[in-house]
Amino acid sequence: MSKICVIGTGYVGLVTGTCFADLGNDVMCLDVDETRISKLNQNIMPIYEPGLEQVVSANRKAGRLTFTTNFEEALEDADFAFIAVGTPSGVDGEADLQYVRSAAEAVADLVNHPIVVVNKSTVPVGTGDWVADIIKKRRAGKPLEFSVVSNPEFLREGSALNDFMKPDRVVLGSTNRDAANQVAQLYNTLRCPILITDLRTAEMIKYASNAFLATRISFINEIANICEELGADVTEVATGMGYDNRIGRAFLDAGLGWGGSCFPKDVKALAHMAVLHGTQPQLLQAVMDINRNQRRRIIFKLRKALGNLNEKVIGVLGLSFKPNTDDIREAPSLEIVHLLQNEGAVVKAYDPQAMENASAMMKNIVLCDNPYQVAEGADAIILATEWNEFRQIDFERLHKAMRQPIIMDGRNLWDPNQLKEMGFVYFGVGRGTHMTNNNHD
Repeated sequence: MSKICVIGTGYVGLVTGTCFADLGNDVMCLDVDETRISKLNQNIMPIYEPGLEQVVSANRKAGRLTFTTNFEEALEDADFAFIAVGTPSGVDGEADLQYVRSAAEAVADLVNHPIVVVNKSTVPVGTGDWVADIIKKRRAGKPLEFSVVSNPEFLREGSALNDFMKPDRVVLGSTNRDAANQVAQLYNTLRCPILITDLRTAEMIKYASNAFLATRISFINEIANICEELGADVTEVATGMGYDNRIGRAFLDAGLGWGGSCFPKDVKALAHMAVLHGTQPQLLQAVMDINRNQRRRIIFKLRKALGNLNEKVIGVLGLSFKPNTDDIREAPSLEIVHLLQNEGAVVKAYDPQAMENASAMMKNIVLCDNPYQVAEGADAIILATEWNEFRQIDFERLHKAMRQPIIMDGRNLWDPNQLKEMGFVYFGVGRGTHMTNNNHD
């Protein structure tokens, strides 16, 4: 059993600390936010993640997981200090490392025993060396025996517990192989591939992975836009592509693009690093541009279908950036609602989990208790997030409630033929054969 201090109780820190505790370690999660820590000690979760509350509760009862605001208590006798703080985007897309600096300074100021410092936060390439320099300089008069290991996270919101316990791989980077092996021991029971490399390579693997996944989504969305013009169906195109073992089917679902706390921030940060070091990230820029335009295209379609959007009632189903999370950071719904309101539309919306976050970030929006309230008097409905509860929605009830039965299926979730037979005007993303038939059936 190892003693682990996890600095930061945001998404990554809370999941990491909880899962390490569940593997039998003594874990103390540290945060400066007293309200958050107080709630966690009452088993009140600051985020929605399926299964997390139950695992936190079980490990708190077992005495393996505790939460504190006391740095000295958390770092005392700790074998590992995992830095899992936020690294939000700065003005030019660069990662803001102020919280990483504060965490490194706390380790330098308070630790007096050998320790392995693990960067779990997504940080720019070179941050591991920077953290090591901070600690060395602050301990110049009294050297500290420590090593820095990069251990990027690959957790998907909505399936984070499974991703931690059944990872595709664990990536570790360090200038000290022994330190990397010590961290590897924490993961050994998971029986997954463990890649040990140097610090900067490990940091780059995280950025390259997220940028590639974002690129796949933007690629299929560009193909979808071409399909609309040529009368092809992108869902079948993606299926045909996916049978090729060199390509695969994952992340080839056309829709409203990617959002959340990782892809937007990481692609921007990688592009910023590229420019800063004299390379031209043309592909990354195109990936971001295509993603931004996907949200605008649905407004163009809606405007064309309704003539104009002024005083039209538009319903939005789903506000979180993806299902099974309450996270609306960089969610497509944010920009769609903003664009609709700019054109004078009245926006009604519903989400199974993200209503509280939406109320704080979306002004002058009518939040409803269910999809059918959203449909009442609506001139059109946009599906923005493919929550499971929307799959078997009562379309007859939806049709009766709407003023105009226009469906904008932003996730290609529903059967176009079924909806058109029921009298809906259907628009998907890249479903050219179905979209052109709206006026010719």
